[in-house]
Parts: sequence; structure tokens; C-alpha cells
Amino acid sequence: MEKVNLAEKFELFSEHWQPKLLGQLNDYDIRIAKIQGDFVWHTHDDTDEFFFIVKGQMEMVLRDKTIELEAGDIFVVPRGVEHKPYAPDECHILMLEPQGTLNTGADVNDRSVVELERI
Repeated sequence: MEKVNLAEKFELFSEHWQPKLLGQLNDYDIRIAKIQGDFVWHTHDDTDEFFFIVKGQMEMVLRDKTIELEAGDIFVVPRGVEHKPYAPDECHILMLEPQGTLNTGADVNDRSVVELERI
């Protein structure tokens, strides 16, 4: 058991939309990512998706509305809800997801990260 400093972990990488694995909590991954620009529309049919905004601002674009999020905010996308994250500038996020959850939901594409790098 060791403590984790989020600021230090975010300094270890620069790429966007490439979630990194910090550890596990029961059967859940604790992931962090840097995001900027548009992601892809996707859904997670079997799980909710938890977002904690560590630094910056992002929008969670849903089909019927857009949720604006900033540092300190938490948002949960319910399972089955189509969504598209967007960040105008670099944003740092922390996510909790069941182990094995694909970042692009049911669709495998060029943004999919099948194997998470542990940092």
C-alpha cells in the first residue's frame, strides 16, 4: 500500500484520451486521463461511468443537453446513455469503472484503449 499523488501521476504522461490505471478498488479500475477536444459518441450498456474533474473544464455532451463541468465536479453517466466528452482545453479527469470496461463503450475504434498502462 502506497499513497498516490494525482498531480505527480498526471506529470508522467502527455497524451490525450489515453486513460492510465492507478489501481483497483474491489472490481473497479481507478483511472486518470488527460483530455482535450472531442471524443466519440458512445454508450456503456452494462455500467454507469463516474467522472471527477481534477483540473480544467469539460462538457459532457448528451443527446438532449450538455453538462458543463469544472475542477471539483463529479458526474455520473448512467448506463445506456449515449454521451460524448469534450474539453476545449486540456482537462484532467479521474474515472471509476469496472475492470475491463472499454473507454469507447460497445464500439471498438481508433480511440479504444484495450490494455491500460499502469502508472
